[in-house]
Amino acid sequence: MPLKLSLKPTEAVVVNGAVIRNGERRSTLLLETKARILRERDVMFPEEVNTNFEAAYFAVMQMYLTGETDGPLYDACIVALANIVRDAPSDELCDEIMMISRFVASGQLYRAIGACRKLERELPTPDLRDE
Repeated sequence: MPLKLSLKPTEAVVVNGAVIRNGERRSTLLLETKARILRERDVMFPEEVNTNFEAAYFAVMQMYLTGETDGPLYDACIVALANIVRDAPSDELCDEIMMISRFVASGQLYRAIGACRKLERELPTPDLRDE
């Protein structure tokens, strides 16, 4: 079954490493084969990484976009997640981070990105993201 992407005017999407930017009008893309896709709103740039949480997200995002499931990106992700768990104020936050770790370890990187985004919305204060 194809994946249907509806793009807003000038919205960008990354498909297998290629950045595709929509034109002036809303449009729809149908992807008929499996691909690594990330919307512009989910892309983070290196200069935006200031905390352990952001470092973990950035590493997972890079792993997803490159298709790598081990090596330096994996190591950076695990270190950042471990630092978040170390400083976590609650068991619930630790459980969420452990779920992200399991997704990463099993190569379910898109699910890990989704779990990171969900967790980011749930964090009670920005201080929890700090090192």
